[in-house]
Amino acid sequence: MALTKVLITVKTYPAISGKYDELVCTAGFREDGTWIRIYPIPFRKKTYNEQYRKCDWIELDLVKNTRDFRPESFRPYSHQSEIRIIDHIDTRNCWAERKKIVLNNVFYNLTNLIDNAKDKSIGTSLAVFKPTEILDFRIKEVGREWDKDKLQKLDDERKQLNLFEHPENPFEVVKKLPYRFTFVLKDNMGKESQMMIEDWEIGQLYWNCLARHEGNEAMAVADVKKKYFDDFAKTKDLFLFLGTTQLHHYVSRNPFIIIGTFHPKKDSQKSLF
Repeated sequence: MALTKVLITVKTYPAISGKYDELVCTAGFREDGTWIRIYPIPFRKKTYNEQYRKCDWIELDLVKNTRDFRPESFRPYSHQSEIRIIDHIDTRNCWAERKKIVLNNVFYNLTNLIDNAKDKSIGTSLAVFKPTEILDFRIKEVGREWDKDKLQKLDDERKQLNLFEHPENPFEVVKKLPYRFTFVLKDNMGKESQMMIEDWEIGQLYWNCLARHEGNEAMAVADVKKKYFDDFAKTKDLFLFLGTTQLHHYVSRNPFIIIGTFHPKKDSQKSLF
């Protein structure tokens, strides 16, 4: 198919796969305003010039991901497909240019959104959601290591493919986050939900805070909560990027997780009317 232009709004924290190595799920908007999911992408193995940021316009060769029933799901034509970064939308004028693209179709009611996901004629698996209220930010300690069998399989495959690696500088899989971060929120009908946050930025924030606090995990997670709850949820005009997982799309009561945030400053002009 022709090259597809995508405004990147979502990058999830890397996960490992026994089949594809370390992968990132990316999502964003096409020029017509429709959502698109791009998976798999071995993001950290891409060249520096291909490692896009949020709100970069990129261009790449995409085809429908026939192994994924979700309508928004596409994949690069090949692992070698080049990613071209062609522009970036900044935050000027209270994120005005970003808002024109991102806020065209916002959900306020989780029940309606979930119904759209479960309806096979619609199958919505990506959405912008505006919570009415963020009630809490919860932190739970989880396993600290990736699945050992998957790691061993990746290591065995690397040993067989040394010609594609540099033995003096081998690729190291990203560290697994030892905590799970969750928002407790309400929608416009007062429905309360707990939704896990899996975007790249919250993971990177944790590691940056941990380094700044010289390994003190309690202080690091407190800083993460301060950013997401005290700042984003209380002082910003917070919208959430939601996505389903393929495994749980039709079977979970609420198949959506938080895969990114959109948090411009509150528009003080609104309060005048």
